[in-house]
Amino acid sequence: MHHVVVSDVMTSAVVSVRPQDSFAEVARVLSAAAVRAVPVLSDAGTLLGVVSEADLMSAAARPAGTEPRPWWRPRHIHLRLPAHPADATTAEQLMSTSVETVRPWTRVAEAARRMRASSISWMPVTEPDGRVVGVLSRSDVLRVFLRDDAEIRAEIERDVLRRALRADPGQVRVDVTEGVVTLTGELGTHSAVEIARHLVRGMDGVVAIVDHLRFRVDDRRTDVHVGPFR
Repeated sequence: MHHVVVSDVMTSAVVSVRPQDSFAEVARVLSAAAVRAVPVLSDAGTLLGVVSEADLMSAAARPAGTEPRPWWRPRHIHLRLPAHPADATTAEQLMSTSVETVRPWTRVAEAARRMRASSISWMPVTEPDGRVVGVLSRSDVLRVFLRDDAEIRAEIERDVLRRALRADPGQVRVDVTEGVVTLTGELGTHSAVEIARHLVRGMDGVVAIVDHLRFRVDDRRTDVHVGPFR
């Protein structure tokens, strides 16, 4: 089965700033792009950190010589707000350097799990050498669930039923409505039903399963043999 990976849905036109960019330039980029944070990249395109509007607000609101105060941070930056110096004037001085990233070949489902676990909504996409090749947002992840129902149904019938389970045509009826898959019919064993459920749940674009599958042989019983043993 084909699985959608991060490179299939990420935004590859990355809005970024350089470490030497001024406070005003960072603010301009954030405003022009209508985003809450941007990666800070080296001249070679490698990730150095992330600077957010919260970083700007924190630095701007603190008079010189005062202690840092808590400030709201967007959900795509899950770390505690660093204690920026009151006179911070460049992206390098303002940025957070510990940033959650994802690889281009990571499955979107796995990236979504990581985003949920870390309570973030935005991640830079990096190569192993640190170069940023895109950004992944929650809206990008949700594109996976825009697959056509007919496409999902065809993949289940082809890859799950015929190829994985060697099921005869007509044994299982597959209906898909807005990503919700209904499976109706009978397979040979309990194990085959469990495999079908597992594979369908893991498919890109499947929102939920309505399961009406039955089986002829309960192969969980140790006294039942399925087929001849040679």
